[in-house]
Amino acid sequence: MADRVPVLVVGGSLVGLSASLFLGRLGVPHLLVERHAETSRHPRGRGNNLRTMELFRTAGVEEDVRAAASVLADNHGILQAETLSGGEQEWLFREIDPGGGLARFSPSSWCLCSQNDLEPVLLRHAAERGDLRFNTELTAFEQDADGVTARLLDRATGEEREVRADYLVAADGPRSPVRERLGIGQSGRGDLFHNVSVTFRAKRLAEVVGDRRFIACYLTDPAGAGALLPVDNREQWVFHLPWHPERGESVEDFTDLRCAAHIRAAAGVPDLDVEITGRAPWHAAERVADRYGAGRVFLVGDSAHEMPPTGAFGSNTGIQDAHNLAWKLAAVLAGWGGPRLLESYESERRPVAVQTAARAAARSVEHQHPGFDAAPAAGPRTNVLAVALGYRYPEGALVGADATAGVVPERFAATGEPGTRAPHLWLRDAAGTRLSTLDLFDGGPLLLAPAAGGGHWPAAARLVARQTGVPLRCLLVGDGGDLLPEPPADIPSGARPAGPVSPTTWPEAYGLHPGGAALVRPDGFVGWRATGAVGDPAGPCGSACAGWPAWPDSVTAGRGPAARVPVRL
Repeated sequence: MADRVPVLVVGGSLVGLSASLFLGRLGVPHLLVERHAETSRHPRGRGNNLRTMELFRTAGVEEDVRAAASVLADNHGILQAETLSGGEQEWLFREIDPGGGLARFSPSSWCLCSQNDLEPVLLRHAAERGDLRFNTELTAFEQDADGVTARLLDRATGEEREVRADYLVAADGPRSPVRERLGIGQSGRGDLFHNVSVTFRAKRLAEVVGDRRFIACYLTDPAGAGALLPVDNREQWVFHLPWHPERGESVEDFTDLRCAAHIRAAAGVPDLDVEITGRAPWHAAERVADRYGAGRVFLVGDSAHEMPPTGAFGSNTGIQDAHNLAWKLAAVLAGWGGPRLLESYESERRPVAVQTAARAAARSVEHQHPGFDAAPAAGPRTNVLAVALGYRYPEGALVGADATAGVVPERFAATGEPGTRAPHLWLRDAAGTRLSTLDLFDGGPLLLAPAAGGGHWPAAARLVARQTGVPLRCLLVGDGGDLLPEPPADIPSGARPAGPVSPTTWPEAYGLHPGGAALVRPDGFVGWRATGAVGDPAGPCGSACAGWPAWPDSVTAGRGPAARVPVRL
């Protein structure tokens, strides 16, 4: 007999650990397996955008992530220079959030935390609510109409065991064995450029860098072309050297001697002390899986999409994949969600990946990332905030979304429309505790309504919950309600971010008039909205929830049971 577990997560890097964290937060028992013996030691994947930090906030780990990232807390911007010691230098951008104007849009802020520092934080918190087993490899799986049977190998002892799971989540990287064995293809431009990431120590390099606290510095001198990234701003650094396998270069060609000479040329200091401590090749690519799963197996993170690192979109998109899928799996396993809810994972997340990967590639061109020789294209530069926070779902588990709207807008705007992230505003509860609107959505779906003219919504929510089985709650905001909006702080005009200014009142932010309401999903996206009073509040609200509850087994009638086909990895 196989061990039973509701969800099996394959892969214990950033996205797999995030999936474990989110599933555990929602009370879903799960097993995570990772073939490596420990988390990553190589400093990479350091940019965590606003949306990701919001998710870490609601998962209760934001403070610990920032503590792990404290050594790079004062590093901002991307610098471009011929050599570090030369006079030719230009800031591609100096500050991510000059003046702190983004505080109007989010309770969180960007965070520079390298993967080797972030993963242990996620591991520690995820292990509190899940069964996490490193040095354990998925060797085979088969699925049928009722679940997935997986074969696991303990790489330390050689012992094998069988696990039976309701669902399998594959976070097993860009060369995903799970995706390949499912026969899922990929679309996109493929490999764009290649780098070798070299870790090294150089105590005197901090003197050359001086007070330039950058996220990365792109060096353009041909003898030292590449990207320099600080690890501790003192003696530990990373350098990305352009690698050209199409010219016959191999990773073995990047000897310690060659790498050290390249770094000295980039610094413009011929006698710089350089001690090479490690190297790892990586490929910048634009690929998206043609499907995000098959049957009871789902792809998340790099197994579903690859994109260049410029803009730090890749890991963030993957973490947000995991968050989208986690609440849907939790709903299905709890009995108030059905198979069609899980189908919305692909319809929502795949278009986001396609557009984000294209924007990441465009960002690499705009920044002339070392090793990428593509010619700059005409037109506006990529708006990072629009990609990170403004993406939307034109279709999926929602009602009333604009199906003609672009998935990633040219400029960010918080509108409160169905299919968009619910806007952030500060509120106070009855005890006077300050919280963001985004703090309300961790767990189950929520109906938010202005207290003015909204007294009928709580009863409607209770009726819908009884009729559909969806654990819908309702909160009224305003005088006499459950929560009071906090007056917005005045931000000097010089500190305002480019683009539209956030609405100043709670109803305005959500596009609501007296008597209206917004249904917000557990992932913080608006699933339905009534901008004003409606004749039968339970009717449209119930219709919006009707796509979530469990469907009978007959929904798959005519297709026959799925065959138990062994898949060897």
